[in-house]
Amino acid sequence: MKLSEKIIELRKMNGMTQEELASLCNVSRQSISKWEADIALPETEKLLILGKTFHVSMDTLLKDELVLGTVKEVHLCGNNAIQEKKQALYEGILIKESIADDTIIDYLNVHKIELWNAGGKPKYWTALYFTSDKTDFPERISRVMLSGIDHGNWFVDFKNNNEKYIVFKDMILKYKIGNQAEKEYVCSECRKMGISDAEMNWPE
Repeated sequence: MKLSEKIIELRKMNGMTQEELASLCNVSRQSISKWEADIALPETEKLLILGKTFHVSMDTLLKDELVLGTVKEVHLCGNNAIQEKKQALYEGILIKESIADDTIIDYLNVHKIELWNAGGKPKYWTALYFTSDKTDFPERISRVMLSGIDHGNWFVDFKNNNEKYIVFKDMILKYKIGNQAEKEYVCSECRKMGISDAEMNWPE
């Protein structure tokens, strides 16, 4: 089910008109009409409002394969997230603006979304806190990371048990947490990609 279809169904399930939903989202009725007609997509801030208004998770809204009747409401998400993380292979944070293809999100379990004011370009970053149980996730995410003169060299960091991954476009670096020699090699490769030491202060 598409996002546009979900917005229509959720709005009607809650007995709202387009005007009423527009008022809650602080947009025009025409914007709601465009969302529902699949002409335009809500901004991240508006997605968060939709999720809060209708008590559904971001996974529910963003993933086409999830239908409204089979997912749990957002107030249960915390316990679900803990259970899923125990079973997941990978755990980390992905900046949505760092990827060239949004379909990679289909391979994530998104547990939390934050909007970061990074002050650069883009000014705002959408941080997706995720887990993934796909064994080939490092290879998949590597194929869609942005890089080049126009975009800069983005990377995503995540871990699998005691192994830390730093993934660029077409480059997968990893080291065992606690192995300083392996970490220093990864950091030296990151410096070659133009990554500052401050940016390499990733959580382990």
